[in-house]
Amino acid sequence: MKKLKIEWRHFETGGQTCDRCGDTGASLRRVIEELARTEGVTIEYQESHLLASSIAQSNMVLFNGVPLEELLDGAEVSSNECCSCSCLIGEDTECRTLLYQGKTYEDIPEELMREAALKALRDSA
Repeated sequence: MKKLKIEWRHFETGGQTCDRCGDTGASLRRVIEELARTEGVTIEYQESHLLASSIAQSNMVLFNGVPLEELLDGAEVSSNECCSCSCLIGEDTECRTLLYQGKTYEDIPEELMREAALKALRDSA
């Protein structure tokens, strides 16, 4: 049976995370369920809560230890202002974004996570 280790790193304070991380987390949970059902994959899932001092790593998804952006050809990491994190932290904050195929993603959609996960599985075979 195929195995895939997935780690999702995100900022959290007082049990809350920002809107974009929350959306990424919801999408990731759906992808995990789908992979287990359709690909017969055993998934080891880890959620790492980050402090404000590590905000630059927030909303990072790793597949078998490899960041999603390294699995998607041409993807780059950038950042922009995150009003949700700014409210949680109490100061202006920039958070990670993903630049891919001419689009900027503040939260990572299911199709990109699925593509990265399947590539990680192929690379580990």
